Amino acid sequence: MHTNTHILVIRLSAIGDVAMTVPVIKALATQYPNINITILTQPFLKPLFKQLPQNVHFMEADIKNKHKNIQGLNQLFRRIHAKHFTHIADLHDVLRTKYLRARLHINNYKIAHINKHRKQRKLLTRSHNKQLQPLHTQYQNYADVFQKLGFPIQLEQQPNVQSVAVSQQPNTPTQTQPVNIGIAPFAAHKGKIYPLHLMQQVVEQLNQQPHIQNIYFFCGKGQETHIINKWCSKYNKCNNASQQLKSIEKELQLMAKLRLLITMDSANAHLAAIAGTEVITIWGATHPYAGFKAYNQKDENIIQAQLPCRPCSIYGNKPCQRQDYACLNNIQPQQIIDKIMHNINNNT
Repeated sequence: MHTNTHILVIRLSAIGDVAMTVPVIKALATQYPNINITILTQPFLKPLFKQLPQNVHFMEADIKNKHKNIQGLNQLFRRIHAKHFTHIADLHDVLRTKYLRARLHINNYKIAHINKHRKQRKLLTRSHNKQLQPLHTQYQNYADVFQKLGFPIQLEQQPNVQSVAVSQQPNTPTQTQPVNIGIAPFAAHKGKIYPLHLMQQVVEQLNQQPHIQNIYFFCGKGQETHIINKWCSKYNKCNNASQQLKSIEKELQLMAKLRLLITMDSANAHLAAIAGTEVITIWGATHPYAGFKAYNQKDENIIQAQLPCRPCSIYGNKPCQRQDYACLNNIQPQQIIDKIMHNINNNT
């Protein structure tokens, strides 16, 4: 059954959203071992899928260069058409993928695309009469696409969906073996970034903890690197992992060896989750109810301030209505430190 089935899965960006496809595709590939699955996304994201079952394949979409414009998308369409896929799963539903879908539709592929539940998202984020109810997770939204194509899947309900190669077991604490932890203090928008002067207080206290051996930072380039390097020069246990490793594959491998990662509502939360690492997330303008909580992570590892205006945004890109970002500033550094140390001391 399904022996000739070949599903093209399209998700072009962003890093976190592509990472969130991994446990869903793993479930699909495992539960339907006789079908072939090809992931279409950006070339640098290939390491995310490296350790998935053998019936999962990879196809590059160079949307920043070769496939950037209409001519490039037409070239990409011809590559897709030549592969003779039987099903198309659009997990993105943006202008580029809609254009590809329109061209593929003419050729009678079986096609389904993601439902982003925009109406429910508006009810969750509106200023007045907010409906603070959990929405479908992004993982379930992805799974629903495959159900529409005739491939219902059961998502795993236990932690650790490790999808990267690890050369040694993750670092777990003992009385004689201090732990290594990670911190990813940045995000795409201000509404998701814990104030850096408060995060520095967290770093300073963690640097003094005898149970912590190393603190590895994950960050972008430019100003982010500059800030982290300043902290690393000041605190002896701190290391700029992103600057040292310079590849997403190596970062995943390091994440897999950490006791835990402290992060914002950002891509790093999802990268750590697929690396099988416990994640403590700090939330500001956004909210776990929007469906972007890291895969199978514990609710008790969520840190957030309870405010009637939260969430004001799905992605954290809207300016603060109060103009003071109380959703982040109201979180005290000691709350974060206590959560980290409780986690370390109680998960031996």
